[in-house]
Parts: sequence; C-alpha cells; structure tokens
Amino acid sequence: MSSSGFTPFFLPGPTGRLFAIYHSWCPVADNAINFVYVPPFAEEMNRSRRTASLQARALASRGVGVLLLDLFGTGDSEGEFRDATWEGWIGDIEAALSWLSAQGSARNGLWGLRLGGLLAMAVACRSADIEHAILWNPVTRGRALLKQFLRILLAANMERSERGQDTKALRARLLSGETIEVAGYSLTPALAMALEAAELAAFPPSPSVTVDWFELVADEGLTPPPMSCSTVQNWQRQGSQVSLLTSVGEPFWSLQEITVAAGLIEATSALFEPENDRR
Repeated sequence: MSSSGFTPFFLPGPTGRLFAIYHSWCPVADNAINFVYVPPFAEEMNRSRRTASLQARALASRGVGVLLLDLFGTGDSEGEFRDATWEGWIGDIEAALSWLSAQGSARNGLWGLRLGGLLAMAVACRSADIEHAILWNPVTRGRALLKQFLRILLAANMERSERGQDTKALRARLLSGETIEVAGYSLTPALAMALEAAELAAFPPSPSVTVDWFELVADEGLTPPPMSCSTVQNWQRQGSQVSLLTSVGEPFWSLQEITVAAGLIEATSALFEPENDRR
C-alpha cells in the first residue's frame, strides 16, 4: 500500500470559501467511507487541531477518508466570526458532504467534536446520505455551552476589576441586540440565541445511521455524564443504532497547553480495524 497523504484546498460554501484538508489513503480503498470533521466552538477549535489532525491521519491509514473543515468565519475560511450563523454552518457541512460525493464518495459520514457533534447530528437528521456518525464529547445543550462561553468574559472582567455583571446580564445584552466581544470572538445575538435553542436530544439519528458516541473520562470505571446517558437511551428507544463508549483522557479542547488525546484516537481508529471493519 502507498502512504496516506493530505490535500489542503478551499471549497465553495454557501456564504464563502471554506478551508479544508482532505486526508485519504492512496489509493483509496474500494467502497471506502469518507467523514467530514466538524470542529468545536471558538477557541476549542484551535486547541483541538493537533488531535483532529492525528486522528485524520490514523483513519486515512486504515482506508478511511477524512475532510477536516473550517466553518465559515472561523480558522482559515473566509468571513469573520461575527458573520457566522447556525444555519450557515449547517450549509457549510452540507457543502463539504456534496464535495465528497462529487469526488466519487458513495459512503459518507460525520465526525464532530463538542459543538461540532451537535451540528453534525443536526445535519444527519436532515440528510439521507449519512451512514455513520462519530461524536466526541458532543454538547448536549447549547445553552450550557453559551453560558460557559460567557463566563470567559466574566473572568476577564474580574481580572480587570470590572465587576457587576453575570451571565444573565450578558444574555440580556444579547437579547437587546448587542454583539458581545468574548476573548476576541464577536458573538452576535442571532448566533447566541441559536446556540441557546439547540439541544442534541432533538436530533435523533435515523435507524440507518450508526452512531459511535465517545466520552472522555478522567479515570477507568467512571461513567459518562447523566445527560449523555439519557440522550443515548432515548435515541436507542427510538430505534437508533447508538453506542456510548468511554476513553480515559483530559479535555484537550479546554486546556491552554496543546494536549493530544492518544487514547481517544486509538479507540476511534479501532472502529475500523478488521475485526470491527465498518468500511
């Protein structure tokens, strides 16, 4: 076999060009599945790039293609963060899937980390062409992510001795139509409200979609968060093919120092070993 390779390029999105890197095995395995990677929110995306890149290479070495994607207004894609919208990001993911299909991919999947997992399932619910979804610690409630994000601004204000606000006050400013700057990201009212309304439970996968949901835990034997377990159980009762798996590791997307989730990469890659081959 030849070695795996990657190709960086811009693909056309609904609102602007999207930066992407396609990792594939050369030659591509017959009937191989290809995944679009949907990154997490704001700075979590940058802290996760190393792990996402290593995972893409590991999957490519097993004959699984991966298209790493920067959503509009993020990373090296066109647009500013203030121009991003929830529906626009959905359109970006759909454009990436269309690009894969145009290259001859007959089997497509989605792989999402944190908010990317929530976005991925929002797309999977309205697409008949998704065969497999891989979720890494998906955000179950956008409201919790929004609150966590706003706390970054509160912490920065406290360091500058600018107190007197809480997340409720910041949310009120957003509701009044004000765009708020958080750690260099211009959060618009429209995006904030879309995040607040988004819940993973509202996007149960079709029975035809295989979902592997991974949760990072601090130690062996620990169980995933109750909300994750509840969502998976509800989906299973609706007939969805969902497996909830754990991997020991640190929440690399939230750490200041770039950290690689080696165990998570190994566990995800194992899905495509011969004994578990899903290609």
